[in-house]
Amino acid sequence: MIEFHEEQQLFHIKSRDFSYILQVIEHGILVNRYFGKSIKKFSDSNKITYLDRAFSGNPTSQNRTFSLDTLPLEFSSTGLGDFRTSSLEVLGQHGSALSLTYRSHRIYQGKEQLSGLPSSYDKEGQVESLEIDLYDSLADVTVTLYYHLFEKANYLVRSAKVTAGQYPVKVNKLMSFTVDLPRSYFKVHTLTGRYGHEKEWNVTDLPDGRFDISSIRGASSHSKTPFMALANPDTSETEGDIYSAQLVYSGNFRAFVEKTALKTSRFGMGINDDQFSWRLEADQSFQSPEVLLSYTDKGFRGLTNDSQAFVREHICRGPFVEKLRPILINNWEATYFDFTEAKLHALAEKASQVGIELFVLDDGWFGKRNSDTSSLGDWYENTEKLPSGLKGLAQKVNDLGMQFGLWVEPEMISEDSDLYRQHPDWAIQTKGRTHTYSREQLVLDYANPQVCDYIVNSISKVLESANISYIKWDMNRNMTNLPEAYANHENQEFFHRYILGLYDVLERLTQTFPDVLFESCSGGGGRYDLGMLHYMPQTWASDNTDAIGRLSIQEGTSLIYPSITMGSHVSASPNHQTGRHTSLQTRGNVAMLGNLGYELDLTTLSDKDLSDISQQVKLYKGIRETIQLGDYYRLAKTDNYYAYNYVSKDQSQFVFTFVKLLSVAESPSIQVKLSGLDSEKEYYCQELDARFYGDELMNIGLTMPHVQEDYFSVQYIFNII
Repeated sequence: MIEFHEEQQLFHIKSRDFSYILQVIEHGILVNRYFGKSIKKFSDSNKITYLDRAFSGNPTSQNRTFSLDTLPLEFSSTGLGDFRTSSLEVLGQHGSALSLTYRSHRIYQGKEQLSGLPSSYDKEGQVESLEIDLYDSLADVTVTLYYHLFEKANYLVRSAKVTAGQYPVKVNKLMSFTVDLPRSYFKVHTLTGRYGHEKEWNVTDLPDGRFDISSIRGASSHSKTPFMALANPDTSETEGDIYSAQLVYSGNFRAFVEKTALKTSRFGMGINDDQFSWRLEADQSFQSPEVLLSYTDKGFRGLTNDSQAFVREHICRGPFVEKLRPILINNWEATYFDFTEAKLHALAEKASQVGIELFVLDDGWFGKRNSDTSSLGDWYENTEKLPSGLKGLAQKVNDLGMQFGLWVEPEMISEDSDLYRQHPDWAIQTKGRTHTYSREQLVLDYANPQVCDYIVNSISKVLESANISYIKWDMNRNMTNLPEAYANHENQEFFHRYILGLYDVLERLTQTFPDVLFESCSGGGGRYDLGMLHYMPQTWASDNTDAIGRLSIQEGTSLIYPSITMGSHVSASPNHQTGRHTSLQTRGNVAMLGNLGYELDLTTLSDKDLSDISQQVKLYKGIRETIQLGDYYRLAKTDNYYAYNYVSKDQSQFVFTFVKLLSVAESPSIQVKLSGLDSEKEYYCQELDARFYGDELMNIGLTMPHVQEDYFSVQYIFNII
């Protein structure tokens, strides 16, 4: 899978679908010779063209055609003639320019987990790894490039490490990867948006210069996802070249692609170098997060299939990776802060009657929390609201045949809290300045090990106090007023130290309580990334529970993340965020595209609505494995309708969902072709009371019902006869 040809000083990394080829050329420079569709053998057909390029500097005066500015460099520094966006900047007593030349390499079987950082893992011992050391003798700095090949999964996992030698240095920038590509005619695909509109699939023509997305919020954010894909302009759902990268990290990041003056492009991703620096003493190292790098010629379906499988099999960990998720009800939109134990029990009784499996108590159960203005940090139960305590309430829920879950927000602190009165210094703050507030709360300093220990101990006590099967871990604001000890110009380590502290907390809690299903949340999808999924295999995709608003959010999410990681709930109509009226059928059909849950007051619903919810729950239990563990297909997306297909791993069942937005006068008939079926087998659909062979459904398609109704949807379940 990884070959080294010593005579040519050439590395050929062969994945299932792509080849990644590196070569050490004159002056010890490491260049990228090819990244694209897999080839058997490389014989230098794409020879590097050496030309005298005006204003491109040369390492020697004897050869005007050899320039760092025009070579396809694998990793680049600043100051020595490469004027493109650099891979790293390391400042030492000899300045910030590094002359990085090949020193050594190692090829071996397997891979190690990164210390203190989430990382990909290999369960079957089939990963092969390459490490390449680049060295600058003047600065005595080594840069180690890591390449971990998941050949069957079609991913190359990249990262980098800087190691100081005899001199202290400051790392001002370290990308996890960069790669130079020989062309620039790409469309750039990103997942952008805002609160309540996360993961919108955005497509941009690559402009001249640099296009990038980034976050400096202390989290990956609602508005940007640490993912970028470069696709040929004619790429379709099933055909076309796509290069993609995803960062396994939850903090500030940057992803970029730069179109050069010579119409090549440089693609890269890593920790955001804005407000970042890291001091290394002699012999110390700094490790970047991992990037998942891949190529497919099978269009966006190929990207989705590869990514969803890799996230499920090599990023998410623990017993819940392949375990079917329970159908839950969350009391938040039913009660907000205004609840009593009796009211919760009444809601749980209704939930039990309709077959729901998990009752989740949201915000307001702790301290003196009757609004969002107090008590964050005081993780002990409010016995005025819960006379039986968490233990008693959990027991009542268990007696109804359901599991019990709980909402927490352990990264936050309220000024009106016992914790703040005892430790005001534990809140992130700039000395001499007043606080900046968001939701009237502050952020705890997870760069402080004492804070991390307190959170681990306090949340552990909560989990030990009752039979709690599920935790929803929220984060409802971003970071401001950074501590001057970390935020000055000389030492900007805070953001990364915070994330390392968070990962330490999550590692300890999830390993101590492996039987608790942890779901991450940051006001919805504000930190829906691979770093969090490594510890918490499920994420609340958005606080926007409107079924129609959720369509684009869930489609963007499903571009790279598996359905089993995505929480999706039925809420009230009119919706609390948009005021939109939608049928219970459509709300259920959209929520069943992920992990089904409910966010409404069952005690106020009619017997008809409760009966319909009971039928939804029963139906979802019959298709849950197909939705959560099957293959996902985008079938159609227009300005006015969406269609999806989920197919079980053995192709014995598939679930088809169609959602129309607005009713249109004299609208044409709509036919949708299905995908992923067994063309030789016959399927029966009870809803249609009809039988079809797989080839007919895939080649001819299904005609959708002609219904003059806004927000109309259908869901058809097919089983092999």
